[in-house]
Amino acid sequence: MTAFCRDCLKDAADTAKGPAKRCAACGSPRVLRHADLSTLTIAHIDCDAFYATIEKRDDPTLADKPLIIGGGKRGVVSTCCYIARTYGVRSAMPMFKALELCPKATVVKPNMRKYVEVGRQVRAAMLALTPQVEPLSIDEAFLDLTGTERLHGMSAAKVLAKFAKDVERNIGITVSIGLSANKFLAKIASDLDKPRGFAVIGQTEAPDFLAPRPVGFIYGVGAVSAAKLAHDGFRLIGDLQRADEHDLMRRYGEEGQRLWRLARGIDTRKVDPERDTKSVSSETTFNTDISDFRPLEQTLWELTEKVSARLKAAQLAGSTVTLKLKSADFKTRTRARSLAAPTQLAGRIFAEGRDMLRNEVGATRFRLIGIGVSHLVESDGEDLSDLLDRRGALAEHAIDKLREKFGKAAVVKGLAIEEE
Repeated sequence: MTAFCRDCLKDAADTAKGPAKRCAACGSPRVLRHADLSTLTIAHIDCDAFYATIEKRDDPTLADKPLIIGGGKRGVVSTCCYIARTYGVRSAMPMFKALELCPKATVVKPNMRKYVEVGRQVRAAMLALTPQVEPLSIDEAFLDLTGTERLHGMSAAKVLAKFAKDVERNIGITVSIGLSANKFLAKIASDLDKPRGFAVIGQTEAPDFLAPRPVGFIYGVGAVSAAKLAHDGFRLIGDLQRADEHDLMRRYGEEGQRLWRLARGIDTRKVDPERDTKSVSSETTFNTDISDFRPLEQTLWELTEKVSARLKAAQLAGSTVTLKLKSADFKTRTRARSLAAPTQLAGRIFAEGRDMLRNEVGATRFRLIGIGVSHLVESDGEDLSDLLDRRGALAEHAIDKLREKFGKAAVVKGLAIEEE
């Protein structure tokens, strides 16, 4: 059994009485043990309560208080600290509900420019470990450290432990790390020991680890698909493990094969270092399947605003808009359109997405909708498509400034308001 201390990085030896609970060198209880610790190289790094941790870093008086990052009472929770989570507060929860659960919480409006800058600092630290970094969002990424042991003079596991210490000391935030043989298992591992966690899942132990967990534990399996799988007799991942691969493919197509493989911890996806330059997107899975245009349109607008905000925060614009729909039978449709000029404006992105959506709505019921922008270029905030729709661009930029000052709920577009 390989073991080392996460604080001093010294190897930890097992005693005659069994594994020592503390590091013999520094006394730390954070001793990491796993049979495959010295050979695994695929990691998922996730910053802990990213926005909230940054705000607590910058205002030490908030350190021991429940903190919510979000808009006004009509807004939603962007994220919250771990103290607030003990009260039941969660991301995307309506603000009024969050404050009912945790009335003494401090609420801070998001400062995306600050968060993006910290995200870039963390990304730079990741790239110092390996060029094989695949960002998933502003605060998380996959890393492939295969072949870096000679460069760093230590195993990938120790490199990652040192990285976590350096980020905490130099940037002032904490991260949790998952280490495994592939991306699927690494992502699961990073959620097992938050915050300041480091968990390891080996390939051989994966089937037994996954078997007792519900099928919703697999990424991409939302409430609707989990209910359908349960109806077909697949409530636990172990049920999928016992199923025949061809039977699952006959029932669910390519999704069936994906489920069969992931249920066994098999994931052949490579860490893609170019991912962050390809697209910015957002999607959501409905609690119940939807076929009517109006609710699909409203959700599309909400997703478009998120995509636009991310583009603006990252100073990017894109020239291709892609609509994604997944029907109740798990079949995915993607439709894309090229623009005359790159844009980061929600209005222009939504106009193209809505037009494509009109062509798809009919008798089909959809369980998922998403919108994305690709073919990205750098933008200093002066949208290249402003020249095509100067009035609309000025109006949107004005709304952005009002929301930055007074919160997202300060200006609500008509489409976002439910019809009576």
